[in-house]
Amino acid sequence: MGTQEVEQVSGEQRRLFMQRLLTDVKALERMLDEGLFETGVRRVGVEQELVLVDDHWQPAPVAVETLARITDERVTHELGRFNVEFNCDPVVFTGDCLARVRAQIDELLATVASAAAPSGARPLLIGILPTLQLSDLCHANIVPKPRYYALDELIRAQRGGNYELRIKGIDEITIEHESIMLEALNTSFQLHFQVAPDEFALAFNAAQALAGPVLAACVNSPILFGKRLWRETRIAIFQQAVDTRPEASPHERDQLARVRFGERWCKDSVLELFKEDVARFRVMFGAETDEAPLDALDQGQIPKLTALCTHNSTVYRWNRPCYGITEGKPHLRIENRYLPSGPSVTDEMANAALWFGLMAALPAAFPDLTERLNFEDAANNFVAAARAGLESQLAWLDERTLSSAELVREILLPLAREGLASSGIDATDADALLEVIDRRVETGRTGARWMLASVAKMQGQGTRAERLSALTAGAASRQDEGEPAHTWEPATLDEAGSWEQNYQRVGQYMVTDLLTVQEDELIDLAASIMEWEHVRHVPVEDADSNLVGMLSNRELLRLLADPKRQTTAQTVSVGDMMRRDPICVTPETLTIEAIALMREHKISCLPVVARGSRKLVGIITEHDFMRIAGQLLERELTRPDPAPPA
Repeated sequence: MGTQEVEQVSGEQRRLFMQRLLTDVKALERMLDEGLFETGVRRVGVEQELVLVDDHWQPAPVAVETLARITDERVTHELGRFNVEFNCDPVVFTGDCLARVRAQIDELLATVASAAAPSGARPLLIGILPTLQLSDLCHANIVPKPRYYALDELIRAQRGGNYELRIKGIDEITIEHESIMLEALNTSFQLHFQVAPDEFALAFNAAQALAGPVLAACVNSPILFGKRLWRETRIAIFQQAVDTRPEASPHERDQLARVRFGERWCKDSVLELFKEDVARFRVMFGAETDEAPLDALDQGQIPKLTALCTHNSTVYRWNRPCYGITEGKPHLRIENRYLPSGPSVTDEMANAALWFGLMAALPAAFPDLTERLNFEDAANNFVAAARAGLESQLAWLDERTLSSAELVREILLPLAREGLASSGIDATDADALLEVIDRRVETGRTGARWMLASVAKMQGQGTRAERLSALTAGAASRQDEGEPAHTWEPATLDEAGSWEQNYQRVGQYMVTDLLTVQEDELIDLAASIMEWEHVRHVPVEDADSNLVGMLSNRELLRLLADPKRQTTAQTVSVGDMMRRDPICVTPETLTIEAIALMREHKISCLPVVARGSRKLVGIITEHDFMRIAGQLLERELTRPDPAPPA
């Protein structure tokens, strides 16, 4: 999430920070002109985001407590109380650097695991946690840091309303939410690649061209709230969750999204990217700094460019330019922000080897890249890969169109091998990691494919909550074994754990595939729906999906028994017979509370509405409780008898 020590700015403060920001840009330009940047060395690094889960595979909002037990400054917080991030030390890109990065990840994962254990939690590497529910994304689960509260307030103010998600894949989802916590759905594995100033433009363009095919081979996030969406749904989530454009903006006006791929190839220098972002995106917040970068340069010192780095951390390019200082020397690097966390550390390191190798080889192999590939095709490739993964068709050089698998295996993998070899990377490490990519692409078994295959195998078994718990538990156990995801067997329902955790709240088992009517429709339609679909209750909603009433078979029986109905041709509307303002629950309602409501009011059905509204999202009935009870009874009766005492 970038620089943490920030403050909201307005009026005079905003103008003062902008003055500092413009001064930083001038200082950067001077540093480039004077050749002050480090050259002749290439470093790489990684950032690892992870989610904390409890013993029941639900998100565990214990990051603050966990971090309080950790003294290693490389481990830090993220937006959500159930997320943690750590930053590995950069290493020179040669020799056994990949093994040393892997060792750091293993070490820091163990550190987090040890610190989370007293809170009953453990870390998990996964792009989107399947068991996350909308109720987990509440304001109370924002880590109490000024940056996050400021970001939430500012984006809401600039949007002019709530956050929204609209994503269509195999299934479809539309969500309106009051908090920036939608972004906390995402967990990523970010890569950093240092470049010299004179090679920046060529390297950045290579990174843009590679984004589509590399992402296609690394997808791991197809499930959100039980819905099957994009192969890498994180891309759609982040682009919408941090979109500051107001909905009421004129359609004729082009406004850039704060999360974006880009608009054109980089022509000459990193400076043009920084200048474009300063020109197009308003300052969101500032940072305390007394630095005078131009004076520092006059005195032979290297400035931190705090204002520029703070602003850059609020502009979310998928490939982002970065400025930094290592051992007193300034450098430039490209940050790859689109890869998901997981499925295993081995998979992540294979993804890193692929990208690092390609970044080392592609600029030299295709110096005329921008003349042979349209920028629009590179941008379209990125979206296509996020949607379909290895099933996507991608544009490549000289107007060729290839399958993602063909492009990766036949063109990019050999280039990656050359890039790693020419950089002096240990051949054994390189071969082992790129073999993971080769086998993954050959079989099509990405992390996303494993999840979808697991869900398909469990279709019709248990409840949605049980299936999602099993998916999470399955990912955790296989991740602990350390083998790459293309070797994993699908998850099974018996991995879900104890049944109690999957029936605690209404949202875990409510029926969401609803048959509804509107109040001005013919009552005979509702009767036909009940007969055809074998249901006893039909919700009544308005054109905006707001619940306005409920119709049950009791009302229909009363109508059929009415002698006036028998002797006249009068039509009756749903609104004439429905029960208005029915008792409702929300997905967060505890099961025990729902049962008590049914008993108290002698009703056999409860419509489920979104918290704080009358938007209909589901329904639960007595039949659901009977079904659950039947499954639990069957499970108990088929449980093996305990061994007799010795």
